[in-house]
Amino acid sequence: MEHSLREQGTGWVVELRGDVDLSSSPRAREILLDAVGRPGAVVVDLSGVAYMDSSGVASLVEALQQSRRNDQGFSLAAVQDRALRVLKLARLDQVFVIHERVEDGL
Repeated sequence: MEHSLREQGTGWVVELRGDVDLSSSPRAREILLDAVGRPGAVVVDLSGVAYMDSSGVASLVEALQQSRRNDQGFSLAAVQDRALRVLKLARLDQVFVIHERVEDGL
């Protein structure tokens, strides 16, 4: 998994690329928690994520919970079909704010 974190406007964009699975989810968790530790809304760009397992989903959920404690916005953007299916199976598409484009989340 590759990633980038960039400030955009008054918020942050975390871009994840590759598979977010058991081997990469600890790093994804670290990156996401770092982003929600900064001031401003966080948008997670998942356009480059072809596969995400339950450990990757758990990292997203933990970051969402932390963002709520911080009273900051947290959303997902450009979620690919396979990753979206995983979120829908867990009914997390009802929990996360999901945007078609990163710009819509900022």
